[in-house]
Amino acid sequence: QVQLVESGGGLVQPGGSLRLSCVASGSIFSVYVMGWYRQAPGKQRGMVASITNVGFKNYADSVKGRFTISRDNAKNFYLQMNGLRPEDTAVYYCNFQMGGVDYWSQGTQVTVSS
Repeated sequence: QVQLVESGGGLVQPGGSLRLSCVASGSIFSVYVMGWYRQAPGKQRGMVASITNVGFKNYADSVKGRFTISRDNAKNFYLQMNGLRPEDTAVYYCNFQMGGVDYWSQGTQVTVSS
């Protein structure tokens, strides 16, 4: 069982930056994929960025060059979001895929507005 607690959401003006953090606790296997997802009102939840246990990173086209996923170790993950746009407004979730199971955080609201 894995528990995920995220923080760092809020209100920011267009062009601004935010950093989301996700702390994982519990039994972490050696093979996993950690990802950041988001869901805007009326839209499906979609992948924003992901990182594997060996450090391979993947980004949605809409955030390439603006967002950066990183980690300290197997339990602390981050999403640095720069150049934020109104269309980035959504609830952001961190996700762990491990042993065929998906684990989700509670979600944090990111609002980009002037």
